[in-house]
Amino acid sequence: MLTRTLVAATTVTALAAGGIAAAGTSFAAPAAAHPSVSGAAVTPQAVDNLGLSAAQAKKVQRWLKTYWHYTGSIDGKLGPNSWKAFQRCLKKYWHYTGPIDGVAGKGTIKALQRLLKSGYGYRGAVDGIAGSGTKAAFKRFADAH
Repeated sequence: MLTRTLVAATTVTALAAGGIAAAGTSFAAPAAAHPSVSGAAVTPQAVDNLGLSAAQAKKVQRWLKTYWHYTGSIDGKLGPNSWKAFQRCLKKYWHYTGPIDGVAGKGTIKALQRLLKSGYGYRGAVDGIAGSGTKAAFKRFADAH
């Protein structure tokens, strides 16, 4: 107990004098080696056009704005806001059961594949993998809107 008290007292004295603080900074790595991290939440801003051109993605965004409360810009980039609007459609009509999170993940792609089977020539499995068949059918969907 006496040793712990002496160590604590020595540490407090050294900190007050700046001894340990100064010694610690002389051994620190350069600031560039350790990027700054803030406490703010990081929001993914991924764009996933699933093979659509910017012009085709704009058509989809206009359709989403008209029918599914898309409020973002018509920029030809299917980002989180575009996918949230699409997920609302997929949830209502195509058995999407996941969160409205703007991520074009496996559940979103499965529901999209069900939609694409309904009239856009998709003949593949409803597997949540956006392969060439899914992308070709999605292009047909975009061109139709």
